[in-house]
Amino acid sequence: MSDHAPSGVLSKALAVLQAFTVEDTTLGFTELRRRTGFAKSTLHRVLGDLVAARLLDRVQERYRLSGLVFELGMRASVERGLLEVATPFLEDLYERTHELVHLGTREGTEVVYVAKVGGHQQADSPSRLGGRMPLHATALGKVLLGRAPLEVREAVLRGPLERRAPRTITNVDVLTRQLGDVVTQGVAFEYEESAVGIVCVAAGIFAPSGEVMAAVSVTGPVHRFRPARHASRVRAAAAGISATLCRRAELRGLAREH
Repeated sequence: MSDHAPSGVLSKALAVLQAFTVEDTTLGFTELRRRTGFAKSTLHRVLGDLVAARLLDRVQERYRLSGLVFELGMRASVERGLLEVATPFLEDLYERTHELVHLGTREGTEVVYVAKVGGHQQADSPSRLGGRMPLHATALGKVLLGRAPLEVREAVLRGPLERRAPRTITNVDVLTRQLGDVVTQGVAFEYEESAVGIVCVAAGIFAPSGEVMAAVSVTGPVHRFRPARHASRVRAAAAGISATLCRRAELRGLAREH
């Protein structure tokens, strides 16, 4: 067993659950043992407990996270209220652009994709629900980074900036200038920085407290999509979501007063 393997029952179970990723949704015993560092007997016991608790499903000698895990995650998710408000705006933005629409939030120095709306002709984007990308490599991320707490911006700008595609911004001075533009213009752009062939425009969604809590974007293929032409639509969708969240917060405040 690894020296860093957790010792408590709950921490062992958590280590197994966290071994699964967006890309690796089904894992065998050998791979789970490699990822957790547990002894065979320990892993057998933990897996048995998780299956019995309906947190894992066992399918032909392999394991995957159960539907119960997803349900519990949705109950606890801080994005649930955001998704309820944002979904109509995302769908409207798709109808107006007929391009791929994303909703993302920030975790640390990464953007997490929490919603995705697109049709059959959508761009071949590397994004996936629950997936992550470095903040500096996407329009969504640059919006979130531009108004992130100072310590987050400093952590990213200290570098090095990971290259995800040939045109990813890896120069700190260039990124710093772009973040300044995000604050003044209210939108961020991406030109084949997360993947070859796609371009994007994004705008921030403001929480009632005034902080940027999420961002919305439209992504299209470089050969036909012109991000600047859709900047006002994306900005309007983000503003609509922000205003709705603010009204909901005001109504909750009035309800508590009475």
